[in-house]
Amino acid sequence: MTSTWIYPYPPLIMGTLLKRYKRFFADIQLDSGEIITAHCANTGPMTGVNIPGNRVMVSQSDNPKRSLAYTWELIELGDPAPTWVGVNTSLPNRVVRAALEAGIFPELGAYQEIRGEVPYGQDQKSRVDFLLTGGDRPVYIEVKNTTWAQGSHALFPDTVTTRGQKHLRELTDLLPNARAVMLYFINRGDCPYFSPGDSADPTYGQLLREAIARGLEVFPCRFAISPEGIRYLGLADLDIGGDA
Repeated sequence: MTSTWIYPYPPLIMGTLLKRYKRFFADIQLDSGEIITAHCANTGPMTGVNIPGNRVMVSQSDNPKRSLAYTWELIELGDPAPTWVGVNTSLPNRVVRAALEAGIFPELGAYQEIRGEVPYGQDQKSRVDFLLTGGDRPVYIEVKNTTWAQGSHALFPDTVTTRGQKHLRELTDLLPNARAVMLYFINRGDCPYFSPGDSADPTYGQLLREAIARGLEVFPCRFAISPEGIRYLGLADLDIGGDA
């Protein structure tokens, strides 16, 4: 499939990761020699992508109200074939919305309206990332950022996620009156396969397999990441056998 440009990055600044700490902070030495503290939007363990000494890229905001002017956007991984990996978890939902508005996912069929953060679930206390209406059935879409990889397989989750387990149960409960879609945003372009991260959360993997058997649709969406922006590469092959 020909890649489709979805999101252009603002001008980025190159540096080297020194350390990430307290979840939200990353000390980075810019190529100019200056050492800055950047905001890290990814609050998870960042398994396999938090590697001090690796090349990174940050964006800079001119908003005077921000406590940290810089945001950690990318890290370069892999040798001898390096690849950029997106680490800013505030971006995937924005990118997916742009893709939905552009009709980039033909597997979803026709829809007329895109709504975000819609209450759902038994107690209506959860909010699904996107609800599509105007087609044959409403389509509920949950988006999960995915950066952990083993070989050519992207894996989710990279830690125990009770919230993720809850989302799987709630999406499955919508069937068959609605379509339920788990969209894994593979934030790197080097993984043609997707599997559940059983070694990190075996319960999640079991729930995912059960949900698929009941009709949950899984979209493991591949994205090519570069300092210029994000392109859609199509769906990865789903391998529910577990960790590679």
